[in-house]
Amino acid sequence: MMSCPHVDVALVHAPVVNRQGEVIGSAVTNLDLHDIARACRTFGIDTYWVVTPYDSQRELSEQIISHWLEGHGKIANPDRGNALSLIRIRAELDEVIAETREKWGTEVLVVATCAGRQPETMAYPELRHKIAQGFPVLLLFGTGWGLAPEIFSRVNISLPPIQGTGNYNHLSVRSAASIILDRLLGNREDDA
Repeated sequence: MMSCPHVDVALVHAPVVNRQGEVIGSAVTNLDLHDIARACRTFGIDTYWVVTPYDSQRELSEQIISHWLEGHGKIANPDRGNALSLIRIRAELDEVIAETREKWGTEVLVVATCAGRQPETMAYPELRHKIAQGFPVLLLFGTGWGLAPEIFSRVNISLPPIQGTGNYNHLSVRSAASIILDRLLGNREDDA
C-alpha cells in the first residue's frame, strides 16, 4: 500500500437517483458508516465524507460516531472508533470539494464511481499511478441507485464500472467501495 495517499472518499446521499431514475435523497445507514470507514482506514484514506442535506440524518450520523469515539463503544471496540474517526458529515458536496481543496492546498481530482459506463472514464491503473504521484483525489460513491446526473457536472472523470463475469451488476456501495479502494491503493505483487 502507498504511504499517505492524498485520497478522500465521499458517500453522497443527495442528489442520487432511485430505481425509476428520479432524483432523491437517501437515508444514511449504520452499515455504510461502519463498513466504508473500516475500508477507508484499511487503505489509508485521509477523510471519509458523508454528504446528506437532512439535519436529522446528520444528527443521527454524529450520534452513531460519538458512541464509538466517546461512548461505551470506545471501550467495547476501540478499533471501530479508530475507523469512524475518519468520518466528517457535511450537507453539500460543494462543501466537501472546497474543504478537500483547502486541505490539500491545490485542485483536487474529483472522481465519480458508477455502476454504468460514463462517457469520460479513466482506467484504474492510470488513476492508481496519479495517486502514487501524489495527486489529491476525491472519490465519490452514490447511494440509492447511484449519483444523480447533476453530480457528474462536478466531476473531472469517472471510473469504469466494476464488472463481474456476467450481466449482474448490483453491488452494495460498501462492496463497491472496498473493491475500488483495493484496486487503487491495495498492495500488488508487481509493486514490489
